[in-house]
Amino acid sequence: MGKTTVLAESNDQLRVTAPTKLAHIVFRTSRYEAMVRFYTLLLGAHVTFANEVLTFLTYDEEHHRIAVLNVPDLAQQIPAAAGVHHIAFTYRGLNELLSVYESLHGIGIDPVWCTNHGPTTSMYYVDPDGNQTELQVDNFDTVEEETAFFHSPEFAHNPIGVDFDPAELLRRLRAGEPEDKLKKRPEIGARQFDETVRIR
Repeated sequence: MGKTTVLAESNDQLRVTAPTKLAHIVFRTSRYEAMVRFYTLLLGAHVTFANEVLTFLTYDEEHHRIAVLNVPDLAQQIPAAAGVHHIAFTYRGLNELLSVYESLHGIGIDPVWCTNHGPTTSMYYVDPDGNQTELQVDNFDTVEEETAFFHSPEFAHNPIGVDFDPAELLRRLRAGEPEDKLKKRPEIGARQFDETVRIR
């Protein structure tokens, strides 16, 4: 097997114009109707175009954020293969995130993993094809604070997170506990990747 080399160029050596935004994500699937329904429900999205081959979904002013492409007879994903681990969407606050959890739970869509990473409080969902989607809320007020957490002793000891029960977190929020307190990651000591962490 050949040696893999990662080529890293500094900004001084290579200046490429950065994009203005991430436009959309496309899924190819043989579970067409199920995938369209899942992302419509998960993201509170609506259809902007659909036929028997392609559906465009959006949840904001963009013409589409998710596209679902109908391709018959695709093979199952292989969990051990390289590829995208998950995609993520951010909500404005903990109340909004947990309200989404409550609505989805009411129709039988539940997260497979809920954890407070430190910079984010996150819930991971799995679509009909096995792709993971993270719904999250930022735990800090600024990007600088979140970035600083990556360089903290807390992150060094536990780069994974502290798992939580979303129903219990919602109960505490509605009982009046402040969002800032609920978003602060508890200290549980060291934690590395193990069987409790869903990594496909």
